[in-house]
Amino acid sequence: MDRYILKHFTLNFLFGILCFIIIFVLVDLFENLDKFIDNNLSIPQVIYYYYLFLPEIIKLITPLSILLASLFTISRFINFSEYTAMKSAGISIYRYLLPILIFGIILTGFSIYFNGWIVPRSNTKKFDFERNYLKRNIITNQVMNLHFQDKQNRIISIGQYDKLTQSCYNVTIAEFNPDTLIQLMFRIDAKQMIWDNAKKDWQLVSVFQRLFDNKSDKEKIIFSSSTYANQLDYLKKINITPDLITKRQLRPEELNLQEFKTFINNLKLSGLDATKSEVDYYSTISFPFSILVTIIFGVSVSSNTRRGGAALQFGISIIVCFIYLGFVKISQSFGYNGDISPILTAWLANITFSIVSIINFYRLHRY
Repeated sequence: MDRYILKHFTLNFLFGILCFIIIFVLVDLFENLDKFIDNNLSIPQVIYYYYLFLPEIIKLITPLSILLASLFTISRFINFSEYTAMKSAGISIYRYLLPILIFGIILTGFSIYFNGWIVPRSNTKKFDFERNYLKRNIITNQVMNLHFQDKQNRIISIGQYDKLTQSCYNVTIAEFNPDTLIQLMFRIDAKQMIWDNAKKDWQLVSVFQRLFDNKSDKEKIIFSSSTYANQLDYLKKINITPDLITKRQLRPEELNLQEFKTFINNLKLSGLDATKSEVDYYSTISFPFSILVTIIFGVSVSSNTRRGGAALQFGISIIVCFIYLGFVKISQSFGYNGDISPILTAWLANITFSIVSIINFYRLHRY
């Protein structure tokens, strides 16, 4: 029986994936057709673009395909009286649900890896394609006027950053008293700041060091032709790295989970606000668990024969799916503003709809 249920569920799931991929690609193709024509893309290039886009599409439509599979599998059993035969044989809806839930758990685990590593890898290639051929999301080698809070009481201003040479020009480092955050303790002005990959440290060139003694109101000025940041006792370490400067220009979809976590930690070490990045990071982990939520909801709705035909059930499921996605976007807005913690923001939709689905499932099958 488990093999029989899983066979039909898997076929319906794959059918849903295929249908939604075709719909998604056609809608996106008609929306971007003018851009493809304006940039003189050939048919093989367009096909390659959607090949790179495919993992992101699969990521987005997997929960909806699972919902349709749950709906149509049990609807088929009801239409052919197989579900009635199962109940007559003493097989409860919970036993029927067991193989589907196990399938959902396995698929959820795979989706975490798929969404966290495979999708970012394909997105990186997709965004590179867009930068080269569609002139979108362009990352320039020269970045102007950067400002970082390296830690709570330190501000770093960079006039220009060169990605190719990993060099900063017209750099100012100002550090304030950690107690008052008003009194300036020292200021460093460097004509150039070059990243040394061997030492993992910044080399400062043509450096003016201005040290302030707030007790005596005296100022000490030191000039150095070249020095490293860790050689200055009062400066010690600069947390900003070329990797952090570059990744600030990347989109979150291009970072795998490990790189995303490292990026967030670097933001925190630099004193920058990482709330939005944390919300996106935890959302990447929580989104695959919507598969289990949609399974429970789909089975509870489709197994209630009093609700009408499959078309009505399909419409209800689609509406609920859009409500779920809308709830996710609204909760993310609150999370981005810092009104809700990032972890709670990422899991709020799953928690809310899990409770609703379980209550609905229990209410329909309590007897």
